[in-house]
Amino acid sequence: MVQGISTLASNDLQQLVAGIKYWDEIYGSQASINVYEPKVKQDSNDLSASWIQIGSVPKVGKGVGIGAGSCVYPSFSGDSFARFHISWDNEELKKNYIDHNCPGFVQVSRSVGLGGRVHPISVYNGPQYVIDVLIFKDPKTKNWWLAYGSNNTPIGYWPSSQFSSMKDKCNFAFWGGYVQGPTASSDPPQIGSGHFASEGFGKAAFVRNIQAIEDENNKLVTPSIRSAHPRADNPKLYTYDDYGLNDDGMHVYYGGPGKYS
Repeated sequence: MVQGISTLASNDLQQLVAGIKYWDEIYGSQASINVYEPKVKQDSNDLSASWIQIGSVPKVGKGVGIGAGSCVYPSFSGDSFARFHISWDNEELKKNYIDHNCPGFVQVSRSVGLGGRVHPISVYNGPQYVIDVLIFKDPKTKNWWLAYGSNNTPIGYWPSSQFSSMKDKCNFAFWGGYVQGPTASSDPPQIGSGHFASEGFGKAAFVRNIQAIEDENNKLVTPSIRSAHPRADNPKLYTYDDYGLNDDGMHVYYGGPGKYS
């Protein structure tokens, strides 16, 4: 997933994003992701995700990456629930994979099931819920690890043998929401709560407590504002707002209705 940002995409996939793109040396990333169930048409083959991603991405063109978060993807899961998914690019095979639909992710804990339903989810103008996701590199093995939850429980790892350009480090991170699929820009689904970012807490989706690992010591730090670039590909459909630093660390609100009706 997130092919347009940092994976080996086929040209027929459309994508729109709303969130923060970040360029620097990256050895990992962590964030708290506000979880909603955006509406995605059942027969569209599109998806809508709230996501963190790291990768190796050229300034022009597509790159490679690994990511995780909450995703509504009816054509993949068979329903419209928010589910926890991961994706990554196997650079050797030049293919993008999701969850356990191929070898390449070694799961060491069953406390979180890949593809499992995220519950509870946030309610517009009601209770808000987040999931905490961390991706980091083991400096000894070079493997990339996934951890989940407030205690950073290790879930599994991506062996470094799959990667070349991001074997040692990455140069890119993304935090926010995106839609992707054959009709993701021509007939786009919702992102986040389906409401624009300006509605703020309790009504618009957010990512907060955004941190990055920028050296091999695995120390999480607040990313540099200078290297962060908040954006929305189509502000008529999706927006970002209230980007900055406060008691919740680096954060951004994002989302919108797309053309869903």
